[in-house]
Amino acid sequence: MITLEQLNAASQAEFATLLEGTYEHSPWIASGAWQHRPFSSLAQLKRAMVEVLREAGAEAQLKLIRAHPELAGKAMVSKTLTAESTHEQGKAGLTDCTPEEFASIQRMNADYNERFGFPFILAVRGPRGTGLDKAEIIATFARRLENHPDFERAECLRNIHRIAEIRLNDKFGHVPERGNLVWDWADKLAAHSDPGYAERGELTVTYLTDAHRACAQRLAHWMRADCGFDDVEIDAVGNVVGIYHGADRAARRLLTGSHYDTVRNGGKYDGRLGIFVPMACVRDLHRAGRRLPFGIEVVGFAEEEGQRYKAVFLGSGALTGHFDMAWLAQKDTGGVSMREAMQHAGLCIDDIPKLQRDVSRYLGFVEVHIEQGPVLSELDLPLGIVTSINGSVRYLGEIVGMASHAGTTPMDRRRDAATAAAELALYVEKRGGAVPDLVATIGLLEVPNGSINVVPGRCSFSLDIRATSNEVRDACAQDVRDELNSICKRRGLHFKLEETMRAAAAPSAPEWQRRWGSAVQALGLPLFLMPSGAGHDAMKLHEVMPQAMLFMRGLHAGISHNPLESITNDDTELCVGAFANLLDQLTLELS
Repeated sequence: MITLEQLNAASQAEFATLLEGTYEHSPWIASGAWQHRPFSSLAQLKRAMVEVLREAGAEAQLKLIRAHPELAGKAMVSKTLTAESTHEQGKAGLTDCTPEEFASIQRMNADYNERFGFPFILAVRGPRGTGLDKAEIIATFARRLENHPDFERAECLRNIHRIAEIRLNDKFGHVPERGNLVWDWADKLAAHSDPGYAERGELTVTYLTDAHRACAQRLAHWMRADCGFDDVEIDAVGNVVGIYHGADRAARRLLTGSHYDTVRNGGKYDGRLGIFVPMACVRDLHRAGRRLPFGIEVVGFAEEEGQRYKAVFLGSGALTGHFDMAWLAQKDTGGVSMREAMQHAGLCIDDIPKLQRDVSRYLGFVEVHIEQGPVLSELDLPLGIVTSINGSVRYLGEIVGMASHAGTTPMDRRRDAATAAAELALYVEKRGGAVPDLVATIGLLEVPNGSINVVPGRCSFSLDIRATSNEVRDACAQDVRDELNSICKRRGLHFKLEETMRAAAAPSAPEWQRRWGSAVQALGLPLFLMPSGAGHDAMKLHEVMPQAMLFMRGLHAGISHNPLESITNDDTELCVGAFANLLDQLTLELS
Protein backbone atom coordinates (compact mmCIF):
# COMPACT_ATOMS: atom_id res chain seq x y z
CA MET A 1 0.00 0.00 0.00
CA ILE A 2 1.16 3.56 -0.67
CA THR A 3 0.36 6.75 1.22
CA LEU A 4 -0.06 10.40 0.37
CA GLU A 5 3.00 11.14 2.49
CA GLN A 6 5.09 8.88 0.24
CA LEU A 7 3.76 10.54 -2.90
CA ASN A 8 4.22 14.07 -1.61
CA ALA A 9 7.87 13.31 -0.75
CA ALA A 10 8.62 11.42 -3.98
CA SER A 11 10.62 12.62 -6.96
CA GLN A 12 8.75 12.86 -10.25
CA ALA A 13 10.17 9.52 -11.39
CA GLU A 14 9.38 7.85 -8.07
CA PHE A 15 5.87 9.34 -8.15
CA ALA A 16 5.21 7.86 -11.60
CA THR A 17 6.56 4.49 -10.51
CA LEU A 18 4.35 4.37 -7.42
CA LEU A 19 1.29 5.09 -9.59
CA GLU A 20 2.31 2.81 -12.45
CA GLY A 21 -0.63 1.10 -14.13
CA THR A 22 -3.24 3.58 -12.92
CA TYR A 23 -3.83 4.74 -16.49
CA GLU A 24 -3.18 2.07 -19.11
CA HIS A 25 0.32 2.44 -20.64
CA SER A 26 0.29 6.17 -19.84
CA PRO A 27 2.76 7.09 -17.06
CA TRP A 28 2.80 10.67 -18.38
CA ILE A 29 -0.50 11.34 -16.57
CA ALA A 30 1.04 10.55 -13.19
CA SER A 31 4.14 12.58 -14.10
CA GLY A 32 1.93 15.56 -14.89
CA ALA A 33 -0.01 15.19 -11.62
CA TRP A 34 3.28 15.27 -9.67
CA GLN A 35 3.46 19.00 -10.31
CA HIS A 36 0.26 19.55 -8.29
CA ARG A 37 1.74 18.26 -5.00
CA PRO A 38 1.22 18.29 -2.08
CA PHE A 39 -2.03 16.35 -1.94
CA SER A 40 -4.16 16.54 1.17
CA SER A 41 -6.58 13.80 0.12
CA LEU A 42 -6.92 10.89 -2.27
CA ALA A 43 -9.79 12.78 -3.94
CA GLN A 44 -7.44 15.68 -4.67
CA LEU A 45 -4.91 13.31 -6.27
CA LYS A 46 -7.61 11.73 -8.42
CA ARG A 47 -8.77 15.18 -9.50
CA ALA A 48 -5.23 16.24 -10.41
CA MET A 49 -4.88 13.25 -12.74
CA VAL A 50 -8.26 13.99 -14.30
CA GLU A 51 -7.16 17.58 -14.99
CA VAL A 52 -3.87 16.47 -16.55
CA LEU A 53 -5.77 14.35 -19.05
CA ARG A 54 -8.40 17.06 -19.69
CA GLU A 55 -5.67 19.59 -20.48
CA ALA A 56 -3.70 17.19 -22.68
CA GLY A 57 -5.98 17.68 -25.67
CA ALA A 58 -7.95 15.44 -28.01
CA GLU A 59 -4.98 13.71 -29.66
CA ALA A 60 -3.48 12.56 -26.35
CA GLN A 61 -6.90 11.48 -25.08
CA LEU A 62 -7.53 9.41 -28.19
CA LYS A 63 -4.08 7.82 -27.87
CA LEU A 64 -4.94 6.82 -24.30
CA ILE A 65 -8.25 5.30 -25.41
CA ARG A 66 -6.47 3.27 -28.08
CA ALA A 67 -3.94 2.05 -25.51
CA HIS A 68 -6.70 0.00 -23.90
CA PRO A 69 -7.33 -3.62 -24.87
CA GLU A 70 -10.60 -4.86 -26.28
CA LEU A 71 -12.91 -6.62 -23.86
CA ALA A 72 -12.45 -10.37 -24.22
CA GLY A 73 -10.29 -9.57 -27.23
CA LYS A 74 -7.05 -10.78 -28.80
CA ALA A 75 -4.88 -9.54 -25.92
CA MET A 76 -6.88 -11.63 -23.48
CA VAL A 77 -6.61 -14.72 -25.66
CA SER A 78 -2.86 -14.23 -26.14
CA LYS A 79 -2.44 -13.39 -22.43
CA THR A 80 -0.75 -10.05 -23.14
CA LEU A 81 -3.08 -7.92 -21.00
CA THR A 82 -1.57 -5.82 -18.22
CA ALA A 83 -1.90 -7.32 -14.74
CA GLU A 84 -4.56 -4.73 -13.90
CA SER A 85 -6.67 -5.50 -17.00
CA THR A 86 -6.28 -9.26 -16.49
CA HIS A 87 -7.59 -8.91 -12.93
CA GLU A 88 -10.52 -6.71 -13.98
CA GLN A 89 -11.64 -8.77 -16.97
CA GLY A 90 -11.23 -11.96 -14.99
CA LYS A 91 -13.31 -10.62 -12.09
CA ALA A 92 -16.10 -9.84 -14.57
CA GLY A 93 -15.99 -13.40 -15.89
CA LEU A 94 -14.72 -12.34 -19.32
CA THR A 95 -11.84 -14.83 -19.13
CA ASP A 96 -14.44 -17.60 -18.84
CA CYS A 97 -16.92 -16.81 -21.61
CA THR A 98 -18.97 -19.49 -23.30
CA PRO A 99 -18.26 -19.86 -27.05
CA GLU A 100 -21.55 -18.06 -27.76
CA GLU A 101 -20.73 -15.15 -25.42
CA PHE A 102 -17.21 -14.86 -26.80
CA ALA A 103 -18.54 -14.80 -30.38
CA SER A 104 -21.11 -12.13 -29.48
CA ILE A 105 -18.47 -9.91 -27.85
CA GLN A 106 -16.12 -10.36 -30.81
CA ARG A 107 -18.87 -9.26 -33.23
CA MET A 108 -19.56 -6.18 -31.12
CA ASN A 109 -15.84 -5.39 -30.86
CA ALA A 110 -15.60 -5.44 -34.65
CA ASP A 111 -18.76 -3.33 -35.10
CA TYR A 112 -17.61 -0.86 -32.45
CA ASN A 113 -14.14 -0.41 -33.94
CA GLU A 114 -15.61 0.07 -37.39
CA ARG A 115 -18.04 2.71 -36.13
CA PHE A 116 -15.79 4.64 -33.74
CA GLY A 117 -12.19 3.80 -34.60
CA PHE A 118 -11.17 2.89 -31.06
CA PRO A 119 -11.82 0.03 -28.61
CA PHE A 120 -14.88 -0.20 -26.37
CA ILE A 121 -13.91 0.74 -22.81
CA LEU A 122 -15.97 -0.09 -19.76
CA ALA A 123 -15.10 -0.01 -16.07
CA VAL A 124 -16.05 -3.67 -15.63
CA ARG A 125 -15.68 -3.51 -11.84
CA GLY A 126 -18.77 -1.32 -11.94
CA PRO A 127 -20.26 1.48 -9.84
CA ARG A 128 -20.03 -0.53 -6.61
CA GLY A 129 -16.52 -1.81 -7.38
CA THR A 130 -17.58 -5.45 -7.06
CA GLY A 131 -17.85 -6.17 -10.77
CA LEU A 132 -20.47 -6.24 -13.51
CA ASP A 133 -21.71 -9.58 -14.72
CA LYS A 134 -21.36 -10.68 -18.34
CA ALA A 135 -25.01 -9.96 -19.14
CA GLU A 136 -24.66 -6.34 -17.93
CA ILE A 137 -21.46 -5.90 -19.91
CA ILE A 138 -22.97 -7.24 -23.14
CA ALA A 139 -26.13 -5.11 -22.70
CA THR A 140 -24.01 -1.99 -22.11
CA PHE A 141 -21.88 -2.81 -25.16
CA ALA A 142 -24.97 -3.11 -27.35
CA ARG A 143 -26.49 0.13 -26.02
CA ARG A 144 -23.36 2.21 -26.45
CA LEU A 145 -22.97 1.10 -30.06
CA GLU A 146 -25.88 3.47 -30.78
CA ASN A 147 -24.20 6.55 -29.25
CA HIS A 148 -22.99 9.57 -31.21
CA PRO A 149 -19.21 9.29 -31.82
CA ASP A 150 -18.39 12.46 -29.84
CA PHE A 151 -20.48 11.32 -26.89
CA GLU A 152 -19.00 7.83 -26.99
CA ARG A 153 -15.46 9.18 -26.99
CA ALA A 154 -16.28 11.17 -23.85
CA GLU A 155 -17.96 8.11 -22.32
CA CYS A 156 -14.79 6.10 -22.87
CA LEU A 157 -12.76 8.75 -21.05
CA ARG A 158 -15.24 8.74 -18.16
CA ASN A 159 -14.86 4.97 -17.89
CA ILE A 160 -11.08 5.31 -18.02
CA HIS A 161 -11.22 7.70 -15.06
CA ARG A 162 -13.42 5.23 -13.19
CA ILE A 163 -10.97 2.40 -13.90
CA ALA A 164 -8.13 4.62 -12.64
CA GLU A 165 -10.11 5.53 -9.53
CA ILE A 166 -10.64 1.90 -8.58
CA ARG A 167 -6.99 1.09 -9.26
CA LEU A 168 -5.93 3.98 -7.02
CA ASN A 169 -8.24 2.69 -4.28
CA ASP A 170 -6.44 -0.65 -4.52
CA LYS A 171 -3.01 0.98 -4.33
CA PHE A 172 -4.00 2.99 -1.25
CA GLY A 173 -6.05 0.25 0.40
CA HIS A 174 -8.98 2.67 0.36
CA VAL A 175 -12.49 1.27 0.82
CA PRO A 176 -15.39 3.75 0.45
CA GLU A 177 -17.33 2.16 3.29
CA ARG A 178 -19.97 4.87 3.70
CA GLY A 179 -20.42 5.04 -0.06
CA ASN A 180 -20.94 1.29 -0.11
CA LEU A 181 -23.46 1.57 2.73
CA VAL A 182 -25.57 4.16 0.89
CA TRP A 183 -25.27 2.24 -2.38
CA ASP A 184 -26.46 -0.94 -0.67
CA TRP A 185 -29.35 0.81 1.07
CA ALA A 186 -30.53 2.15 -2.28
CA ASP A 187 -30.21 -1.28 -3.89
CA LYS A 188 -32.21 -2.96 -1.13
CA LEU A 189 -34.95 -0.31 -1.14
CA ALA A 190 -35.34 -0.81 -4.90
CA ALA A 191 -36.63 -4.33 -4.21
CA HIS A 192 -40.05 -2.74 -3.59
CA SER A 193 -41.94 -1.77 -6.74
CA ASP A 194 -45.58 -1.33 -7.74
CA PRO A 195 -47.50 -4.21 -9.38
CA GLY A 196 -47.24 -4.30 -13.15
CA TYR A 197 -43.74 -2.87 -12.94
CA ALA A 198 -42.15 -5.24 -10.43
CA GLU A 199 -42.90 -8.19 -12.71
CA ARG A 200 -40.88 -6.54 -15.50
CA GLY A 201 -38.00 -5.67 -13.21
CA GLU A 202 -38.88 -1.96 -13.31
CA LEU A 203 -38.80 0.39 -10.34
CA THR A 204 -42.01 2.34 -9.70
CA VAL A 205 -43.11 3.52 -6.27
CA THR A 206 -46.14 5.79 -6.20
CA TYR A 207 -47.87 7.39 -3.24
CA LEU A 208 -49.29 4.97 -0.63
CA THR A 209 -49.17 1.82 -2.72
CA ASP A 210 -48.07 -1.37 -0.95
CA ALA A 211 -44.53 -0.85 -2.31
CA HIS A 212 -44.53 2.74 -1.05
CA ARG A 213 -45.60 1.67 2.43
CA ALA A 214 -42.99 -1.10 2.43
CA CYS A 215 -40.32 1.49 1.61
CA ALA A 216 -41.47 3.65 4.51
CA GLN A 217 -41.25 0.72 6.91
CA ARG A 218 -37.78 -0.21 5.65
CA LEU A 219 -36.51 3.37 6.03
CA ALA A 220 -37.95 3.61 9.54
CA HIS A 221 -36.32 0.30 10.49
CA TRP A 222 -32.90 1.40 9.23
CA MET A 223 -33.19 4.72 11.05
CA ARG A 224 -33.95 2.95 14.33
CA ALA A 225 -31.88 -0.23 14.17
CA ASP A 226 -28.91 0.72 12.00
CA CYS A 227 -28.46 4.44 12.54
CA GLY A 228 -29.47 5.11 16.13
CA PHE A 229 -32.01 7.89 15.64
CA ASP A 230 -33.69 8.82 18.93
CA ASP A 231 -37.21 9.18 17.53
CA VAL A 232 -38.62 7.68 14.33
CA GLU A 233 -42.18 7.89 13.03
CA ILE A 234 -44.26 7.67 9.88
CA ASP A 235 -46.40 10.78 10.03
CA ALA A 236 -49.93 11.61 8.88
CA VAL A 237 -49.02 11.97 5.19
CA GLY A 238 -46.55 9.07 5.10
CA ASN A 239 -43.30 10.99 5.64
CA VAL A 240 -40.63 8.97 7.46
CA VAL A 241 -39.20 11.28 10.11
CA GLY A 242 -36.04 10.49 12.09
CA ILE A 243 -34.73 12.78 14.83
CA TYR A 244 -31.23 12.66 16.31
CA HIS A 245 -31.23 15.04 19.24
CA GLY A 246 -28.45 17.47 19.99
CA ALA A 247 -26.54 17.56 23.27
CA ASP A 248 -29.43 19.73 24.45
CA ARG A 249 -32.67 18.05 23.39
CA ALA A 250 -34.32 21.48 23.17
CA ALA A 251 -31.68 22.80 20.74
CA ARG A 252 -32.71 23.90 17.27
CA ARG A 253 -32.45 21.32 14.49
CA LEU A 254 -30.99 21.11 11.03
CA LEU A 255 -33.73 19.83 8.72
CA THR A 256 -32.73 17.65 5.78
CA GLY A 257 -34.01 14.88 3.56
CA SER A 258 -35.61 14.18 0.19
CA HIS A 259 -38.36 11.99 -1.31
CA TYR A 260 -38.63 8.20 -1.57
CA ASP A 261 -41.36 7.93 -4.21
CA THR A 262 -40.26 7.45 -7.83
CA VAL A 263 -41.44 8.14 -11.34
CA ARG A 264 -42.67 5.18 -13.34
CA ASN A 265 -39.81 2.94 -14.46
CA GLY A 266 -37.36 5.29 -12.77
CA GLY A 267 -34.04 4.97 -11.00
CA LYS A 268 -32.84 4.05 -7.51
CA TYR A 269 -31.21 7.32 -6.45
CA ASP A 270 -33.49 10.24 -7.40
CA GLY A 271 -34.61 11.59 -4.02
CA ARG A 272 -33.50 8.58 -2.02
CA LEU A 273 -29.84 9.63 -2.04
CA GLY A 274 -30.83 12.70 -0.02
CA ILE A 275 -32.32 10.49 2.70
CA PHE A 276 -29.49 7.97 2.88
CA VAL A 277 -26.56 10.43 3.02
CA PRO A 278 -27.65 12.15 6.27
CA MET A 279 -28.69 8.74 7.65
CA ALA A 280 -25.09 7.57 7.15
CA CYS A 281 -23.82 10.66 8.99
CA VAL A 282 -26.18 10.10 11.93
CA ARG A 283 -25.04 6.46 12.02
CA ASP A 284 -21.43 7.64 12.40
CA LEU A 285 -22.39 10.12 15.15
CA HIS A 286 -24.34 7.47 17.05
CA ARG A 287 -21.54 4.89 16.81
CA ALA A 288 -19.06 7.49 18.08
CA GLY A 289 -21.43 8.44 20.93
CA ARG A 290 -21.27 12.02 19.69
CA ARG A 291 -23.90 14.72 20.14
CA LEU A 292 -23.82 18.07 18.36
CA PRO A 293 -24.95 21.47 19.62
CA PHE A 294 -28.01 21.07 17.36
CA GLY A 295 -30.37 18.28 16.45
CA ILE A 296 -30.68 16.62 13.05
CA GLU A 297 -34.10 15.85 11.59
CA VAL A 298 -34.06 13.65 8.49
CA VAL A 299 -37.29 13.38 6.51
CA GLY A 300 -38.03 10.84 3.82
CA PHE A 301 -40.75 12.81 2.06
CA ALA A 302 -43.61 10.58 1.00
CA GLU A 303 -44.37 12.27 -2.30
CA GLU A 304 -42.66 14.69 -4.68
CA GLU A 305 -43.13 13.27 -8.17
CA GLY A 306 -46.91 13.70 -8.64
CA GLN A 307 -47.33 10.28 -10.25
CA ARG A 308 -50.48 8.95 -8.60
CA TYR A 309 -52.38 12.18 -7.92
CA LYS A 310 -52.17 15.58 -9.57
CA ALA A 311 -51.00 17.27 -6.38
CA VAL A 312 -47.23 17.44 -5.81
CA PHE A 313 -44.98 18.08 -2.81
CA LEU A 314 -47.52 16.43 -0.51
CA GLY A 315 -44.83 15.49 2.01
CA SER A 316 -42.83 18.72 2.17
CA GLY A 317 -45.98 20.80 1.71
CA ALA A 318 -47.40 19.33 4.92
CA LEU A 319 -44.31 20.52 6.82
CA THR A 320 -44.65 24.06 5.49
CA GLY A 321 -48.40 24.21 6.21
CA HIS A 322 -49.35 24.12 2.53
CA PHE A 323 -51.16 20.80 2.33
CA ASP A 324 -54.50 21.57 0.66
CA MET A 325 -57.20 19.38 2.23
CA ALA A 326 -59.17 19.66 -1.02
CA TRP A 327 -56.56 17.33 -2.53
CA LEU A 328 -58.11 14.48 -0.54
CA ALA A 329 -60.94 14.27 -3.07
CA GLN A 330 -58.60 13.67 -6.02
CA LYS A 331 -58.83 10.21 -7.56
CA ASP A 332 -56.15 8.11 -9.21
CA THR A 333 -56.65 6.28 -12.51
CA GLY A 334 -58.23 3.38 -10.61
CA GLY A 335 -60.83 5.65 -9.01
CA VAL A 336 -59.24 5.54 -5.52
CA SER A 337 -59.37 8.90 -3.81
CA MET A 338 -56.44 10.25 -1.84
CA ARG A 339 -58.58 10.15 1.28
CA GLU A 340 -59.34 6.45 0.71
CA ALA A 341 -55.65 5.69 0.08
CA MET A 342 -54.67 7.43 3.32
CA GLN A 343 -57.33 5.62 5.30
CA HIS A 344 -56.26 2.28 3.81
CA ALA A 345 -52.65 3.05 4.83
CA GLY A 346 -53.78 3.76 8.40
CA LEU A 347 -52.78 7.43 8.32
CA CYS A 348 -54.56 9.90 10.58
CA ILE A 349 -55.88 12.54 8.22
CA ASP A 350 -57.04 14.81 11.07
CA ASP A 351 -53.38 15.14 12.16
CA ILE A 352 -52.13 16.61 8.86
CA PRO A 353 -52.45 20.26 9.99
CA LYS A 354 -50.32 19.39 13.04
CA LEU A 355 -47.36 18.55 10.81
CA GLN A 356 -46.59 22.20 10.09
CA ARG A 357 -43.18 22.99 11.56
CA ASP A 358 -42.38 25.89 13.87
CA VAL A 359 -39.60 27.42 11.79
CA SER A 360 -38.09 29.16 14.83
CA ARG A 361 -36.93 25.71 15.98
CA TYR A 362 -34.90 25.10 12.82
CA LEU A 363 -31.54 26.34 11.56
CA GLY A 364 -32.45 25.74 7.94
CA PHE A 365 -32.95 23.01 5.34
CA VAL A 366 -30.29 21.28 3.23
CA GLU A 367 -30.83 18.63 0.59
CA VAL A 368 -28.47 16.30 -1.23
CA HIS A 369 -29.58 15.13 -4.66
CA ILE A 370 -28.24 13.55 -7.83
CA GLU A 371 -27.78 16.21 -10.49
CA GLN A 372 -30.16 14.57 -13.00
CA GLY A 373 -28.19 16.13 -15.82
CA PRO A 374 -24.89 15.98 -17.72
CA VAL A 375 -22.97 19.01 -16.42
CA LEU A 376 -20.97 17.43 -13.57
CA SER A 377 -20.36 14.31 -15.63
CA GLU A 378 -18.97 16.32 -18.56
CA LEU A 379 -16.68 18.24 -16.19
CA ASP A 380 -15.55 15.04 -14.43
CA LEU A 381 -16.63 16.56 -11.12
CA PRO A 382 -18.28 14.48 -8.38
CA LEU A 383 -20.00 17.34 -6.53
CA GLY A 384 -21.54 20.73 -7.31
CA ILE A 385 -23.16 23.42 -5.15
CA VAL A 386 -26.61 24.61 -6.19
CA THR A 387 -27.05 28.37 -6.49
CA SER A 388 -30.78 28.36 -7.18
CA ILE A 389 -33.64 26.02 -8.01
CA ASN A 390 -35.26 27.20 -11.21
CA GLY A 391 -38.69 28.75 -11.10
CA SER A 392 -41.11 26.87 -13.35
CA VAL A 393 -44.50 27.15 -14.95
CA ARG A 394 -46.47 24.45 -16.76
CA TYR A 395 -49.39 24.59 -19.17
CA LEU A 396 -51.67 22.18 -20.96
CA GLY A 397 -52.84 23.51 -24.29
CA GLU A 398 -54.97 22.63 -27.27
CA ILE A 399 -54.99 24.03 -30.80
CA VAL A 400 -58.28 23.64 -32.66
CA GLY A 401 -58.67 23.76 -36.42
CA MET A 402 -60.77 21.66 -38.78
CA ALA A 403 -60.37 17.95 -39.48
CA SER A 404 -60.66 17.26 -43.22
CA HIS A 405 -59.78 14.72 -45.87
CA ALA A 406 -56.03 14.48 -46.46
CA GLY A 407 -56.49 13.68 -50.13
CA THR A 408 -59.10 16.26 -51.13
CA THR A 409 -58.21 19.31 -49.01
CA PRO A 410 -55.76 21.58 -50.90
CA MET A 411 -52.67 22.64 -48.97
CA ASP A 412 -53.70 26.31 -48.96
CA ARG A 413 -57.18 25.51 -47.58
CA ARG A 414 -56.12 23.51 -44.55
CA ARG A 415 -56.65 24.42 -40.90
CA ASP A 416 -54.07 21.96 -39.61
CA ALA A 417 -53.73 21.99 -35.81
CA ALA A 418 -50.69 19.69 -35.77
CA THR A 419 -48.51 21.79 -38.08
CA ALA A 420 -49.36 24.83 -35.94
CA ALA A 421 -48.20 22.92 -32.87
CA ALA A 422 -45.03 21.92 -34.74
CA GLU A 423 -44.37 25.55 -35.60
CA LEU A 424 -44.87 26.47 -31.95
CA ALA A 425 -42.51 23.69 -30.82
CA LEU A 426 -39.73 25.07 -33.02
CA TYR A 427 -40.30 28.54 -31.60
CA VAL A 428 -40.22 27.19 -28.04
CA GLU A 429 -36.89 25.48 -28.76
CA LYS A 430 -35.43 28.68 -30.20
CA ARG A 431 -36.77 30.94 -27.42
CA GLY A 432 -35.61 28.58 -24.68
CA GLY A 433 -32.08 28.58 -26.08
CA ALA A 434 -31.87 32.36 -26.41
CA VAL A 435 -31.19 33.12 -22.73
CA PRO A 436 -28.69 31.47 -20.33
CA ASP A 437 -30.22 29.17 -17.69
CA LEU A 438 -33.63 29.19 -19.40
CA VAL A 439 -35.22 26.00 -20.74
CA ALA A 440 -38.55 25.52 -22.50
CA THR A 441 -40.04 22.18 -23.49
CA ILE A 442 -43.07 20.77 -25.25
CA GLY A 443 -43.01 17.28 -23.79
CA LEU A 444 -46.48 16.03 -24.76
CA LEU A 445 -47.79 16.38 -28.30
CA GLU A 446 -50.85 14.44 -29.40
CA VAL A 447 -53.45 14.41 -32.16
CA PRO A 448 -56.55 12.97 -30.43
CA ASN A 449 -58.22 10.28 -32.55
CA GLY A 450 -55.83 11.07 -35.39
CA SER A 451 -55.87 9.13 -38.62
CA ILE A 452 -53.31 8.64 -41.37
CA ASN A 453 -55.61 10.14 -44.01
CA VAL A 454 -57.09 13.06 -42.01
CA VAL A 455 -55.76 16.60 -41.64
CA PRO A 456 -55.52 17.04 -37.86
CA GLY A 457 -58.34 19.16 -36.48
CA ARG A 458 -57.06 19.16 -32.91
CA CYS A 459 -53.66 18.93 -31.30
CA SER A 460 -53.03 18.90 -27.56
CA PHE A 461 -49.66 19.74 -26.04
CA SER A 462 -47.85 20.55 -22.83
CA LEU A 463 -45.50 23.44 -22.16
CA ASP A 464 -42.85 23.53 -19.42
CA ILE A 465 -40.74 26.67 -18.87
CA ARG A 466 -38.00 26.98 -16.24
CA ALA A 467 -35.45 29.67 -15.38
CA THR A 468 -33.26 30.80 -12.52
CA SER A 469 -35.46 33.85 -12.02
CA ASN A 470 -39.22 34.32 -12.13
CA GLU A 471 -38.79 37.34 -14.43
CA VAL A 472 -36.91 35.40 -17.11
CA ARG A 473 -39.42 32.54 -16.85
CA ASP A 474 -42.44 34.83 -17.16
CA ALA A 475 -40.97 36.80 -20.08
CA CYS A 476 -40.51 33.54 -21.98
CA ALA A 477 -44.03 32.39 -21.12
CA GLN A 478 -45.51 35.64 -22.43
CA ASP A 479 -43.50 35.44 -25.65
CA VAL A 480 -44.62 31.87 -26.24
CA ARG A 481 -48.25 32.82 -25.65
CA ASP A 482 -47.91 35.75 -28.06
CA GLU A 483 -46.34 33.51 -30.69
CA LEU A 484 -49.10 30.90 -30.27
CA ASN A 485 -51.70 33.62 -30.74
CA SER A 486 -49.92 34.87 -33.87
CA ILE A 487 -49.61 31.37 -35.37
CA CYS A 488 -53.28 30.60 -34.81
CA LYS A 489 -54.47 33.92 -36.27
CA ARG A 490 -52.35 33.41 -39.39
CA ARG A 491 -53.61 29.84 -39.85
CA GLY A 492 -57.26 30.43 -38.98
CA LEU A 493 -57.15 28.41 -35.76
CA HIS A 494 -57.94 29.03 -32.12
CA PHE A 495 -56.39 27.71 -28.92
CA LYS A 496 -56.79 27.07 -25.22
CA LEU A 497 -53.89 27.35 -22.76
CA GLU A 498 -54.36 26.39 -19.11
CA GLU A 499 -51.73 27.00 -16.47
CA THR A 500 -51.45 23.85 -14.33
CA MET A 501 -48.47 24.59 -12.08
CA ARG A 502 -46.36 27.55 -11.02
CA ALA A 503 -43.36 27.43 -8.68
CA ALA A 504 -41.20 30.38 -7.73
CA ALA A 505 -37.44 30.28 -8.17
CA ALA A 506 -35.67 29.31 -4.96
CA PRO A 507 -32.22 30.90 -4.68
CA SER A 508 -29.93 29.25 -2.14
CA ALA A 509 -29.40 31.07 1.14
CA PRO A 510 -25.89 32.62 0.84
CA GLU A 511 -24.67 31.37 4.23
CA TRP A 512 -25.76 27.78 3.50
CA GLN A 513 -24.33 27.87 -0.02
CA ARG A 514 -21.05 29.05 1.53
CA ARG A 515 -21.13 26.17 4.02
CA TRP A 516 -21.62 23.64 1.23
CA GLY A 517 -18.73 25.21 -0.68
CA SER A 518 -16.39 24.95 2.30
CA ALA A 519 -17.53 21.37 2.95
CA VAL A 520 -16.67 20.35 -0.62
CA GLN A 521 -13.34 22.18 -0.72
CA ALA A 522 -12.31 20.50 2.54
CA LEU A 523 -12.38 17.21 0.61
CA GLY A 524 -9.74 18.54 -1.78
CA LEU A 525 -12.27 19.13 -4.58
CA PRO A 526 -12.75 22.34 -6.57
CA LEU A 527 -15.75 24.58 -5.99
CA PHE A 528 -18.33 24.46 -8.76
CA LEU A 529 -21.58 26.43 -8.65
CA MET A 530 -24.61 25.55 -10.76
CA PRO A 531 -28.38 26.08 -10.93
CA SER A 532 -30.91 23.28 -10.60
CA GLY A 533 -33.21 22.86 -13.56
CA ALA A 534 -35.32 20.27 -11.74
CA GLY A 535 -37.75 20.93 -8.90
CA HIS A 536 -37.03 19.58 -5.42
CA ASP A 537 -38.55 19.48 -1.94
CA ALA A 538 -36.13 22.29 -1.07
CA MET A 539 -38.39 24.57 -3.16
CA LYS A 540 -41.19 24.09 -0.64
CA LEU A 541 -38.97 24.50 2.42
CA HIS A 542 -37.56 27.66 0.81
CA GLU A 543 -40.94 29.26 1.41
CA VAL A 544 -40.44 29.14 5.18
CA MET A 545 -36.71 28.80 5.95
CA PRO A 546 -33.23 29.21 4.38
CA GLN A 547 -32.20 26.30 2.15
CA ALA A 548 -29.31 25.13 -0.02
CA MET A 549 -28.59 21.99 -2.02
CA LEU A 550 -25.62 19.83 -2.95
CA PHE A 551 -25.58 17.93 -6.24
CA MET A 552 -23.78 14.67 -6.94
CA ARG A 553 -23.06 13.50 -10.47
CA GLY A 554 -24.66 10.46 -12.00
CA LEU A 555 -23.27 7.96 -14.48
CA HIS A 556 -24.29 7.67 -18.13
CA ALA A 557 -24.07 11.46 -18.57
CA GLY A 558 -26.24 11.99 -15.50
CA ILE A 559 -29.37 10.39 -16.93
CA SER A 560 -32.27 10.26 -14.47
CA HIS A 561 -35.94 9.22 -14.43
CA ASN A 562 -34.59 6.17 -16.23
CA PRO A 563 -33.47 2.66 -15.19
CA LEU A 564 -29.94 3.62 -16.31
CA GLU A 565 -29.74 6.16 -13.47
CA SER A 566 -26.61 5.21 -11.51
CA ILE A 567 -23.93 6.49 -9.14
CA THR A 568 -20.56 5.23 -7.91
CA ASN A 569 -19.65 4.29 -4.37
CA ASP A 570 -16.65 6.66 -4.50
CA ASP A 571 -18.74 9.70 -5.44
CA THR A 572 -21.20 8.76 -2.72
CA GLU A 573 -18.38 8.49 -0.18
CA LEU A 574 -17.39 12.06 -1.04
CA CYS A 575 -21.02 13.17 -0.76
CA VAL A 576 -21.31 11.70 2.75
CA GLY A 577 -17.98 13.33 3.60
CA ALA A 578 -19.24 16.71 2.43
CA PHE A 579 -22.36 16.36 4.58
CA ALA A 580 -20.23 15.40 7.59
CA ASN A 581 -18.01 18.44 6.93
CA LEU A 582 -21.12 20.64 6.87
CA LEU A 583 -22.14 19.28 10.27
CA ASP A 584 -18.64 19.97 11.63
CA GLN A 585 -18.71 23.55 10.33
CA LEU A 586 -22.06 24.16 11.93
CA THR A 587 -20.79 22.68 15.18
CA LEU A 588 -17.87 25.14 15.25
CA GLU A 589 -20.17 28.07 14.48
CA LEU A 590 -22.59 27.18 17.27
CA SER A 591 -20.05 26.15 19.92
